[in-house]
Amino acid sequence: MATTAEDVRTIALSLPDGSEKLAWGMPTFRVGGKIFAALGDDDTTIGVKCPKEDRAELIAAEPEKFFVREGHDDNYAWIRVRLAAVADAGELRSILTDSWLQAAPKRLAAAHPELAAAHPEPAAGD
Repeated sequence: MATTAEDVRTIALSLPDGSEKLAWGMPTFRVGGKIFAALGDDDTTIGVKCPKEDRAELIAAEPEKFFVREGHDDNYAWIRVRLAAVADAGELRSILTDSWLQAAPKRLAAAHPELAAAHPEPAAGD
């Protein structure tokens, strides 16, 4: 079963200090005042934080799931995710948690080692 915008909302708001705020006419999800996820115009995609150097590899590995909007995402550390291609709520939680960890204040992230443990940093050279 495909994941939905409501799944995004439920998971994003369950993360520590997660909040929702409308911006650009779309729901955005924030931590410490920083956006870590945003629903697309038609609720079928989300944007999440992703280091620019990791985007090409993710898109090449799963082009049906990950993409960037040319001319819009080029200069930002974001990637788009097609919700219909996300396997289940567990995978969606993983994607949103990874983005949350990138946006969360260091002190808040450090207070939730269980989230970081599920998303270890890659070793140098990986």
